[in-house]
Amino acid sequence: MKVALKVAGMTCQHCVRAVTGAILALDPEAQVTVDLAAGTVTAETRQPREQVTAAVTAEGYQVLG
Repeated sequence: MKVALKVAGMTCQHCVRAVTGAILALDPEAQVTVDLAAGTVTAETRQPREQVTAAVTAEGYQVLG
């Protein structure tokens, strides 16, 4: 399933690693793409949107949509 999130607060490569790592912790085979300029995270994952959102939020980022 493809999960697309608008995420506030991502500004650097550390943010990319943190968000990517959080999603990969849920699903090690997920394909994660982070676009810092657009503030988006897209994940091709077996996990539901709610779980992916919770993982990103737990890293300290605000999911806007």
